[in-house]
Amino acid sequence: MVYVNAGDDKGKTGRVLEVQVKKSRALVEGINMVSKSTKPTAKYPQGGIIKMEAPVHISNLNVVDPKTGKGTRIGRRKDEAGKTVRYSKKSGEEIK
Repeated sequence: MVYVNAGDDKGKTGRVLEVQVKKSRALVEGINMVSKSTKPTAKYPQGGIIKMEAPVHISNLNVVDPKTGKGTRIGRRKDEAGKTVRYSKKSGEEIK
């Protein structure tokens, strides 16, 4: 889950569907919706205008804090077993 901290959808949260590492962008469910014209295909037999998500630059996204439900920065630390885990900088809670 990510929190959008800039742009038209500022303040909304959504689930990451895809990450484009080379372009530094992420596709987030229900965020940055665009209208696209399509020709009739097997998937869309009618064709016409469809609504779909467009990628968002990852600098405009923050990971959601499990305690507060808002965006937070993340850090890394070792747990008791010596394994590196991510944690929320705001609440100190571990991020799964």
